[in-house]
Amino acid sequence: MDMEYFSKRATVRNYEKRHIPEILLDDILERAMRSPTCGNMQLYSVVVTRDPEKLARLAKEHFNQPASTGADVILTICADFNRFTEWCEASGAKPGYDNFHSFMMALTDAVIYAQQVVTIAEMEGLGTCYLGTVNYNARQISDLLELPDLVVPVASLSLGYPADVVAQCERLPLAAIKHTETYRKDTPDEVVKLFKAKDEFADNRKFVEENGKESLAQVFTDIRYPESVNLSVSESFMQLLKDKGFLK
Repeated sequence: MDMEYFSKRATVRNYEKRHIPEILLDDILERAMRSPTCGNMQLYSVVVTRDPEKLARLAKEHFNQPASTGADVILTICADFNRFTEWCEASGAKPGYDNFHSFMMALTDAVIYAQQVVTIAEMEGLGTCYLGTVNYNARQISDLLELPDLVVPVASLSLGYPADVVAQCERLPLAAIKHTETYRKDTPDEVVKLFKAKDEFADNRKFVEENGKESLAQVFTDIRYPESVNLSVSESFMQLLKDKGFLK
């Protein structure tokens, strides 16, 4: 294993017009199935979209961002308790997985599987990008992919061969995320210091200027992830969980 991969990896949003062989894609998906899973239940499914017409429809639900419109494949990874529930019922067992705790188990399985796919795909020379828009349009994506009850999309990945060399974005220092024994309470000045490299990163300074804001934090709170949108997406997703049978 190339251990430098982990320190050098970067998200890829622009892809070559090059087809990923089906045998390679299946190999990646199958190897990723060795990812950790709750009780070995494998509470996830992946919908592979690569038909041009269906890709275009799915890309629309991802706001037609370049990482979706230019991808050879979009993978929609779902929290899936449908398959396990049907197996229980067919085996004379009474399932009780129509609840939030069960959704959290399936969500955890699905996102771990998704990251395993990312790692293997990138080690095979592919580029990947998480499409966070899956949360914004979960219902539309669910309808488009004809997902049944107890199946909810929770992660979307675009895959393709990188069109160019991608520069890494900044990361917080280890001190920002590491807490020893108990959670450390930083002072406001200490927190600002932890975000110093992020605030000073050239692309981030450009974001601040382009959006007419005073700080990078304001770009996040006012432009990228404002409270009104967060509340709207939360309400929509919670209703989807109800409709799919995870909440009563």
